[in-house]
Amino acid sequence: MKNTSVLMMIVVALGLMATSASADIKKGQKGYLKTCKKCHGNGTKGAAMKTQGEWEDLYANDATNIKAKHAGTKGEKFFKSKKFKKLAPHLKDFLFQYGSDSGNVPSCG
Repeated sequence: MKNTSVLMMIVVALGLMATSASADIKKGQKGYLKTCKKCHGNGTKGAAMKTQGEWEDLYANDATNIKAKHAGTKGEKFFKSKKFKKLAPHLKDFLFQYGSDSGNVPSCG
């Protein structure tokens, strides 16, 4: 019985650590509003431009595809910046969470 309790505590602790290491959807939404809104519209419109699978594809392999899509645009500089590299996981989670096939709608923006 004691071994089971210890095992459960370890599982819970690992679960909490994994959750805190994940990207933040709210941070992604804020980043979207600051960097993407002027070209792609509010968060609801922007996220709904693609399905969840399409967002996954665009952000795969260090976001290679989304960077390529923005080559030669006003956004190219941002996608080459350290700021994008830091914000990318959060943007991806935000856009995925509210993709056109998700059934979800962001609360504001």
